[in-house]
Amino acid sequence: PPETVNREYFKESNTHTNCLWKGEASYYDIEVDGKTNKDGAWYYPNPKEKAKNIQNYVAFYPPVRIES
Repeated sequence: PPETVNREYFKESNTHTNCLWKGEASYYDIEVDGKTNKDGAWYYPNPKEKAKNIQNYVAFYPPVRIES
């Protein structure tokens, strides 16, 4: 869920992409220990109606490893 993501390591990216059925995706650069994973995560802040259930959920590219 969106509220469980610790965003202290995230910086808004200028990258945006479009999906025909989900809408426009926004990206984050992930910065940890001085290293940046450019556009390592993305989310849909305002998805189209049929994709509202994914609004603000964050997805990660495979190289990103999440630990608690």
